[in-house]
Amino acid sequence: MTVAGSQNGTSRSVNGVRFETVLGDITEQRVDAIVNAANSSLMGGGGVDGAIHRAGGPDILAACRVLRETRLPAGLPTGDAVVTTAGRLPARHVIHTVGPVWSRREDRTPLLRSAYSRSLEVAGEVGAASIAFPAISAGVYGWPMNDAARVAVATCFEGARDVAGPELVRFVLFSPDALAAFDRELASAAV
Repeated sequence: MTVAGSQNGTSRSVNGVRFETVLGDITEQRVDAIVNAANSSLMGGGGVDGAIHRAGGPDILAACRVLRETRLPAGLPTGDAVVTTAGRLPARHVIHTVGPVWSRREDRTPLLRSAYSRSLEVAGEVGAASIAFPAISAGVYGWPMNDAARVAVATCFEGARDVAGPELVRFVLFSPDALAAFDRELASAAV
């Protein structure tokens, strides 16, 4: 296991998988697959979802429409994941996942874990050696950033043990505070 820190994030290797955090724009990541924090309609939206659809162009929306017309007429369930083309993005694939809206009254942590683990499974299915995640559910869905980081890192570490998937897992964060939360979790998480 190695841990390295920098101004732009932390990296750590666990079970042959390199984990990284970076401050940046997920639409600019040169990886095999980027994860879209989508809504269940798959038709685009705000935040990460809107940015991916805008940067990737009409091919992503066209692929999502086909999914809705065939396999997912009711939309993508929370905690599940599906893959499409990446259109004009530098990635090869977009893995769309729906994270849960945070609730004080109900523990939805299993759904957030599932969004990460299903994304890793789909990445393995399409042969993606590298994947970039946003902080799923930590934007407009209101999940507290420190807990979102804890769930993301722990779930992806577990996935590195259990799933034949990516050799690189990158968390692409949108603010210095989000980066700091993920850096703390990545540096201190138990293997």
